[in-house]
Amino acid sequence: MATTAEQKIATFRVGNAPCSWGTLEFEGMGSGEEIAFDRMLDELAASGYTGTELGDWGYMPTDPAVLRQELGKRGLVMLGAFVPVALKDPAAHAAGIENAVKTARLLAGVATDPKPYLVLADNNGSVPARTKNAGRVTPAMGLSDSEWRIFADGANAVGTTVRKETGLRTVFHHHCAGYVETPEEIARLLELTDPAAIGLVFDTGHFAYGAGHFDIVPALERFAGRIHYIHLKDCQPDVARQAREKQWDYFEALKHGVFSELGKGGVDFAAVLGWLKKTSYSGYVLVEQDVLPGMGEPKESAARNRQYLRSIEEAL
Repeated sequence: MATTAEQKIATFRVGNAPCSWGTLEFEGMGSGEEIAFDRMLDELAASGYTGTELGDWGYMPTDPAVLRQELGKRGLVMLGAFVPVALKDPAAHAAGIENAVKTARLLAGVATDPKPYLVLADNNGSVPARTKNAGRVTPAMGLSDSEWRIFADGANAVGTTVRKETGLRTVFHHHCAGYVETPEEIARLLELTDPAAIGLVFDTGHFAYGAGHFDIVPALERFAGRIHYIHLKDCQPDVARQAREKQWDYFEALKHGVFSELGKGGVDFAAVLGWLKKTSYSGYVLVEQDVLPGMGEPKESAARNRQYLRSIEEAL
């Protein structure tokens, strides 16, 4: 856990997530064994983080009392849960809403301060053309006007229902290999959705890979009115360039480490944290380093990522 001196230095509340330990929503990826939730939480807390996300349904306990105990004994706050829905397909909306509400009820059952978010996303990695061209999608690969309306209506319905049933807010996660990846796609979704129903979780790594550039602060400025939550993820520019040149799909780029440890990619985190401080952002920032099961050394990477952020915080 963080020392008293480190807590005095810290400017931000910082969490990490199961995806940094190889627990992703994509089945059958990677070659290593899944790291159990209790070990993951132990390592997360020992690395100096004070918040976590839920991970896939069933990865952590789904009994609120049990989950609350597991979080409490480690001094951790539950920050959110990632729920993918194939929003382009109107037939998927009802089941998506049901799953989102089920997940949000568990979040509400362990909520402390700040309240967790339902993190809504497209069913990323399920559409071959978007998965194949992640990081280099063109407007022609996007949704039509009618499809955008269906997509946005589904997102609004999720957010409205989750808030009505649980009191929790919903934020949309723009994500590579899904239909909301590029800056213009993010803007279109926000234009078509109700701010009372849908906010934005801004992910620095997915933005950089999807946009093809690292102009993060202008993007934060552009979407500031809808950003409720921040994911800090780095993107390795050489790997991203190779992925485009060799036409790797999203999963191949993941295997090659397109999302690196913080400070080893192209995202200017000093500028990002500086912007957050300037705008009086008071929520958590969540470190994510998307890795597949068996990749790297999650505990060591988590510790290095936390220390890297501390080095920036000391200078702010």
